[in-house]
Amino acid sequence: MTDRHDAPLPGGVPAPRSAPLPPPPGTTPAGPQDGPSVPPEAQPTAAAETDAPESQMRYVDVTGSREAAGRSIRMSDMARRLPQLVRRSLALAWRVDRAATVGLLLCQAVTGVMQALGLVAISGTLTALLASGNVYHRLLEAWPSVALLAGASGVRALLGITVGWLSSRLGPLMSREAEQMLLTACAEVELCAYDEPDFNRDREAADRGAQVTGDLINEGQDLIASAASFLAGAVVLTGVNWVLLPLLVAASLPQALAQVSSARVRYLANLRSNGDLRMLSVLRWHIYTKDAADQIRAGTMAPFLSGRYRQTVARINREDRAAADKGARMSLVGAVCGGVGSAIVWGAVVWLLATSRISVGHAGTAIFALQTVGQSVRGLVGVGARAVRTGLYMDDWSGFLDKAGGFRMRRGTHRPKPPQKIEIKAVSHRYAGKNQDALSDVSLTLRRGEVTALVGFNGSGKSTLSKLVSGLYLPTDGQVLWDGTPAGDADPQALWQQVALVPQDYAHWPLTVRENVTLGQPSPRGDAAVREACEAAGADEVVDKLGAGLDTLLAREWLNGEELSGGQWQRVALARAFFKEAGLLVLDEPTANLDPRAEYRIFQRLRDLARDRVVLLVTHRITNVAVADRIVVLDEGRIVQEGPYHQLSQQPGLFQQLLSYQVTSEESQCDGEHRGART
Repeated sequence: MTDRHDAPLPGGVPAPRSAPLPPPPGTTPAGPQDGPSVPPEAQPTAAAETDAPESQMRYVDVTGSREAAGRSIRMSDMARRLPQLVRRSLALAWRVDRAATVGLLLCQAVTGVMQALGLVAISGTLTALLASGNVYHRLLEAWPSVALLAGASGVRALLGITVGWLSSRLGPLMSREAEQMLLTACAEVELCAYDEPDFNRDREAADRGAQVTGDLINEGQDLIASAASFLAGAVVLTGVNWVLLPLLVAASLPQALAQVSSARVRYLANLRSNGDLRMLSVLRWHIYTKDAADQIRAGTMAPFLSGRYRQTVARINREDRAAADKGARMSLVGAVCGGVGSAIVWGAVVWLLATSRISVGHAGTAIFALQTVGQSVRGLVGVGARAVRTGLYMDDWSGFLDKAGGFRMRRGTHRPKPPQKIEIKAVSHRYAGKNQDALSDVSLTLRRGEVTALVGFNGSGKSTLSKLVSGLYLPTDGQVLWDGTPAGDADPQALWQQVALVPQDYAHWPLTVRENVTLGQPSPRGDAAVREACEAAGADEVVDKLGAGLDTLLAREWLNGEELSGGQWQRVALARAFFKEAGLLVLDEPTANLDPRAEYRIFQRLRDLARDRVVLLVTHRITNVAVADRIVVLDEGRIVQEGPYHQLSQQPGLFQQLLSYQVTSEESQCDGEHRGART
């Protein structure tokens, strides 16, 4: 049977999409064109396979930290870590349900007492039955011990049911609490954390740890139960003869070592297959979902993708088989050595009985106690190995929470009002892992009532500057001042309440139209405000065609949901920004998917929107920036030109060059359409 920890994570409902083709689970999406690229540590790495001529894309752990951690699963490490893991599981259980946690501990304590009483009852029963005298009198003497044994067994059975019930309550609560802590940690970090390769890699590992957290309560309870059973048996066995206990522990040691070694082999095999399991997730995502279905068919990629999937599965199967074979050999050696040890223990019992060092009744008690202690030792080691393996995943989870704490937003408490003026003073910004600045010594002032447009080639720093103005990033050098207050001194949540943002890659939330516009923050004016925003963005035409209007769920894969086209989604994204009563409006390529008529209407409305807002427009549509009061031209992270449209269009420079490229392209397109019409 496949261990849960060795199985790939189940796929779930696709995450909210922020691009026409969403990334599969477990991958790091590329940033905006002006932002940082995906770091190499978080990307698939091409590794040549000995059994295939072509290179294979494989996700790898470039640090080797988890491989090293997996190799640390040894008896001494397990003995040191097990108490820590039990305390950790109880602490999390206490956090989610104190009453159930106390109940579990009480049940385990009483179970241990009942185990000891049962062994004492067995001793009393055997002593009475094997004594000399009348059978009737012997049965009368044995009756209290038999009653005690029956009562202890019944109480243990009832406690076992109670423990199972409480554990089944706590397990899911612990997993959900761990996931909630993970989500909270991610929501509270600075945006720059996602540019760190280690942060993204550790976040994915932490997600696995959060999912298996619920297992730790069951494993912890099994450990406590085994320890209580061992203690009860050890007390009784020592009472019979102290020699038997160390002999039994020594006899169980070979099998214990074999189980720990086998657990280490399985963990390491799963660890080495993690990259291939992620690749299978990537391939399944693209093969299963609709997003790439047309490209797979038009590109006739199905045989290629299926072949790559089979090759990846073959690598995983080879690793699994090798681990299973090695684990079986270890178990066989442990069983043989354990059998020899058990023979020595039973020989010792016979010798003690033959030399009259123990009575026949005590010998019978010793047999039951030996079985109890032996099972407890094997349970301690077996469950301990699984718990340590679970603990390694939990280490990823807790380690990420610590790492996220280092990136937690620690800004000021100033609550900004709608800005009259935003000043960018000598700002430079460099993304993590980059050897050059995305922006260098940029100075600019944005004012309420003005539309400022940012233009330039891809990678010139436009989107980076818009995120700095919005307070999503804090600059590496220089200052961004909102009415004279540095963005870093403002309360981030209060500052973002004054920001209405339409990014390049806007989210396709699987929510109703209303919730997609309000983002869960409705206006006191209710649907009237939603409809006004939709009308301003041209999304009213979209809503009117939907079956349930604003109540329509925008997710076709869900019951009664509907899907929108790219242009329709962009109108909804614009409606979000127009709905929010914010002092700063940032539009990053706001009309990329709109038809010419809708695009024209949006730009015509910008003037009205700018009357009581600071408006920052990022676009490659040079001919549309005539609506702006001022145009800022960026090149390689620096401002190279600045001025109104009529001035820059006549002035030699980069803006005129960009304008000529677009005018030439549009003229060529129009000529092609006219020729097509004549034919």
